[in-house]
Amino acid sequence: MLYQNGATRNDKTQSLLSFHVIVMQGKWKAGISIAAWSVTESYNCNMTKLVAMKWYFISSVLIVVGIIGSIFINISYYVKDPIVQNELNSNNGLECNFSTYKLCPAILNGEEEACRVGDVCQKKRKPETVHIQDPVNCSGIVLEHHFITSSLSQEEASYPLAYIITIHKELEMFVKLLRAIYSPQNVYCIHVDQKSPEDYKRKVKSLADCFDNIFLASKMEYVVYGGFSRLQADINCMKDLVNSKVEWKHVINLCGQDFPIKTNREIIWHIKSKWEGKNITPGIRQPPNMKYRTEYIYKEQTDNGNAQIYRLNQKKTTPPLELSIYFGTAYYALTRKFVQFVLEDARAKALLEWSRDTYSPDEHYWVTLNRLKDAPGATPDVSWEGNTRAVIWAPHVGPSFDGCKARSHGKAAQGVMSEISVCSASEI
Repeated sequence: MLYQNGATRNDKTQSLLSFHVIVMQGKWKAGISIAAWSVTESYNCNMTKLVAMKWYFISSVLIVVGIIGSIFINISYYVKDPIVQNELNSNNGLECNFSTYKLCPAILNGEEEACRVGDVCQKKRKPETVHIQDPVNCSGIVLEHHFITSSLSQEEASYPLAYIITIHKELEMFVKLLRAIYSPQNVYCIHVDQKSPEDYKRKVKSLADCFDNIFLASKMEYVVYGGFSRLQADINCMKDLVNSKVEWKHVINLCGQDFPIKTNREIIWHIKSKWEGKNITPGIRQPPNMKYRTEYIYKEQTDNGNAQIYRLNQKKTTPPLELSIYFGTAYYALTRKFVQFVLEDARAKALLEWSRDTYSPDEHYWVTLNRLKDAPGATPDVSWEGNTRAVIWAPHVGPSFDGCKARSHGKAAQGVMSEISVCSASEI
């Protein structure tokens, strides 16, 4: 809507100014013509000269009035913006034809009135719908959803990113996410849960086929939240991404309910500012209250589309190669060399195999490997720095929610995507 609203306002302003320019030019020419005629006739009749001067004066006044009127009308148009008007104090008659370039920053800054206006106008507007039909109209999709078709800067063109997106529902949300993070120099691997409806999977594939740099993972998993399959989904995409022709610098993983709060260029700036050549895997040594995840054996079960994980009354062996287990987030930004390390190093393979029957292994696997001092791009001495998510957990969602605190496991998010994105709790 930002693009459309901006275009509408510019068109109206441009048309209005053009109209007054034409009026002014017409009156000016009329004034010149009348003045010239009066000079010629003044030799014969002084009264005619006075009449001509009178018309010249009138035309000049009309020109001035036209200019003032144009300015006034344009000012009145902009004053209708509810962010500018005192209409913010009342929902009655609130107009929602404002430009989002003013509203969005105010919402992101947490301004209470801006958030209220956004909520009211969202309810007034017709929800955006996504139509992907067979045969798919790729040019129509690009145009309708305003996908970026060329790199917006040389800096972005020379620093491509890779994305792993795991999804299973809400096609419209996925399209909005993809549109928001899409840049033609990047590459995107989409993992669709095998449990998803066939129509959903077909539409996602049709959308991906419209772009040379978007593809579906070559192997899909029946994903169980908290199970090894969630980690395996990322590994599957990584195997595909290392064979991509795109020379991506970092890979970022997302869930289907993520949405960025920074631009592609700002994400690159953040990575370059502190994490150039390094991996972002926030976490700490596994605390005692989290040891149950790796001390007991867990099993995944999928029955009639219902997936769950349950614990066996059986303890696991100790970690392989005397590795120290860390605990952190499942979300990361990893260098290409580190991804190669994950897929090829003996320790990485041993830890992956050992993690198959643990609980939520994606919350210990990445951070544990990144604390190895000889791993490419390792950050062995960091803690929760660089947290890639500001998360709204399910119990806190609702009318009484007091804003996103950007917290993860009790720690305030300090890094890239508080910073980059917000993952809603509907995923978890």
